[in-house]
Amino acid sequence: MIDMGHMQQAAQEATQMLRVLANENRLLLLCQLSQGEKSVGELETLLGIRQPTLSQQLGVLRNEGLVQTRRDGKQIIYRVVDERAQRLLETLYGMYCSC
Repeated sequence: MIDMGHMQQAAQEATQMLRVLANENRLLLLCQLSQGEKSVGELETLLGIRQPTLSQQLGVLRNEGLVQTRRDGKQIIYRVVDERAQRLLETLYGMYCSC
């Protein structure tokens, strides 16, 4: 028998994850970070996203608990820490990016 309370909670969590991924810049950031840690400068160069937008979107990803930071000297390094997000990104990559 399906536990509807659990199902509703799972649906809310999935909906929130999809809202975060529904922004092109955040999706691109997560795709890059799913391949390994990157500094803010590396992300800016790789994606061509200007610093104000980059900082704003990285802040959203941090607040949602999808990424974490660490300091390396003067650089801030980002990485994906949410395993569900990582698996979802791998699935999306397989569906849309692999040729």
